[in-house]
Amino acid sequence: MTSKPTHLDDSGAAHMVDVGAKPATERRAVAGGRIAMSADALAAIRSGNAPKGDILSTARIAGIMAAKRTAELIPLCHPIALTSVAVDFAWEEDGISVRAAAATTGPTGVEMEALTAASVALLTLYDMAKALDRAMLIGDIRLLEKSGGRSGDWRAE
Repeated sequence: MTSKPTHLDDSGAAHMVDVGAKPATERRAVAGGRIAMSADALAAIRSGNAPKGDILSTARIAGIMAAKRTAELIPLCHPIALTSVAVDFAWEEDGISVRAAAATTGPTGVEMEALTAASVALLTLYDMAKALDRAMLIGDIRLLEKSGGRSGDWRAE
């Protein structure tokens, strides 16, 4: 880790980091999060009886689309050519967890794309199920692992 924030120049002004001299390497990042909800809402989603239809498929597509548009949403984030994005869900006792993976071959990482995919997938779950439970709680959004680049591999404990 550097001691100086990389997105600030010598005068303290925000700027986009120049990655032009960095080598293109394979990079991958995985992010996750979860949404907690009532037993009734969870049962409706699981059975496919939610008022808005196939909620998980819609949330998966939303997460993939969000990863592709990350640079439009987060200032100073580089637009990158993604080679893959996957969004998967797991049933939990009181909700649904999401795991989003993004990959590229390029000079900068895909952590923000994975985090954006997970976040938007969770927001879409909320949007599509809010008629069933307005008190749903989105949380635990975090980077789970990354590989590639100068800083190498990292995994959350």
